[in-house]
Amino acid sequence: MADLAEISPLFLLFAGRVANVPAEGTYCGHVSSLVPTYVAEQFTEEEQVVLRRYFSNLDGPVFALVNLPEVVKGALFARYSRSAKSLRRLFVDEFVGELDTTGDESVDATIGLDRAEALYDRIFFEYGDDSVAQLGGVHLACEQASNLLTKILEWGRLMSYLEQSTRYIPYDERLGGRFRYHRDPELLGSNMGARYVGDMDRLFDTYGELARSIQDHFRERYPKNEQDSDFVYRQAIRAKAFDATRGILPAASLSNVGIYGSGQGFEALLLRMRSHPLPEARQYSELMLVELRKVIPSFLRRVDLPDRGGASSKYMSNNREAMETVAYEMLPGDESSGLAAPTVTLLDWDPEGEVKVIAAMLYPHTSIPEAQILDRVRLMSVDDRLAVARAYVGERTNRRHKPGRALERTDYRFDVVSDYGAFRDLQRHRLMTIEWQELTPRHGYTRPVSIDDAGLTAQFDEAMGISKDLWTDLSERFPERAGYAVSLAYRIRYAMQFNAREAMHLIELRTSIQGHPSYRSVGQEMHRLIAEQAGHRTIAEMMLFVDHSGEPELERLQAERQAETRRSPAS
Repeated sequence: MADLAEISPLFLLFAGRVANVPAEGTYCGHVSSLVPTYVAEQFTEEEQVVLRRYFSNLDGPVFALVNLPEVVKGALFARYSRSAKSLRRLFVDEFVGELDTTGDESVDATIGLDRAEALYDRIFFEYGDDSVAQLGGVHLACEQASNLLTKILEWGRLMSYLEQSTRYIPYDERLGGRFRYHRDPELLGSNMGARYVGDMDRLFDTYGELARSIQDHFRERYPKNEQDSDFVYRQAIRAKAFDATRGILPAASLSNVGIYGSGQGFEALLLRMRSHPLPEARQYSELMLVELRKVIPSFLRRVDLPDRGGASSKYMSNNREAMETVAYEMLPGDESSGLAAPTVTLLDWDPEGEVKVIAAMLYPHTSIPEAQILDRVRLMSVDDRLAVARAYVGERTNRRHKPGRALERTDYRFDVVSDYGAFRDLQRHRLMTIEWQELTPRHGYTRPVSIDDAGLTAQFDEAMGISKDLWTDLSERFPERAGYAVSLAYRIRYAMQFNAREAMHLIELRTSIQGHPSYRSVGQEMHRLIAEQAGHRTIAEMMLFVDHSGEPELERLQAERQAETRRSPAS
């Protein structure tokens, strides 16, 4: 049963929705009366003294990292993706003791940097060029963001992201005494509020119960090897259990995202977020803007100017609305289900793609025009073309040895239907074009085989029913927010277009033996289609590290063994 405080409009008033004064244990940010309340972190006075030197605030869900060496910020973000802790707590618990902070005792990063602003103003306006905004970067932590919001945050190509992994963190652990899912103030204040909280809690309860049950199943099925430590075995079992049960989690589930980007990248991101139909995205953009302006203020001066950023956001919003209207008029009756559709369809490729790639490989090593090179390659035998390709690829001893840009000469476009969990992972590849459709239950869901093997089918299917029914009711009253109800096991349709070089990187990475089965199958099918449907067998052959094996016993076991070896003093 939902707590009345979670759904009462009077509670929302006193929590800061109207008065804009945060209640204890919440954060409103003082930027909008409609910003959801976030759980504020608690630190001792001693911890606060240290944290103020390196973080732009101590209680909000969005904050910038400053005054730290780049290697420390990078290491923090790397650890962040596999930890249930917030970034500031992680810093206090695991990093402060390793750093010499005595020289930073007079620093307070929570105070606006007036001198930096004056300096940026002078340089920015003296040069008057947008490229100047590419030269200042920020590490920004974005916490307590829904899985719908994380996909918006990770849209840009020219930024770097690390997202909290569902594989290493038990999502039924509570934050501030509550399950970790987004609570939209308007939705909670409506007559749907109690239903939303109740159904979300049931999904998280089911996730926790199944995660524990299936760990017992995996321990019986995959006994511990005597050579493995208890820690390695336990980590591998937990990862497989979380992989099997993550599909129950709704898209409202909260995640942490670490972002590194230039001022120009953040400006583009904020403009998109301010025009987005999802209220959470618009509200979160205000929190981000406040923190970013403490670090790179002038680079973001145009974001909320009516005739600059305001006009750009309005342009994007108007175009989206116009396309929704014309699509509705031109494509009537688009409610057909994708249940029978292939998971991966190769839509478009260049029949002469391999000829062009071989020509591009030869181009820098001759002085004749590309048109003549193409003519000669067309006359080559298959063996001659393979000889060129093999010389270009060289001796690849691991997948990190990547051939050059000649592979960017040809492209592939795929239409994919996969569970939302797989989409989350594939969407983060930045060197491609990706577009996705609305997240709904219309395309059905994927139930892992291991769920059936463990005798947990009924509980899993019941959770999918709760998700679908909640989405159905929300879609009438709150269409922009209805996606929060959709569990990650439900399938979404999206188009991916990338060149052969990115195909090599994406497919080799996502088919590796430790990958999640849902995206491994997508990558394996892409590789098969490139070879067999496109007929680009030479390009497919270059992808030496594509793994077409079936589902392993414990995906993370070998990786955990290697990690333990690296941690060993003798290594």
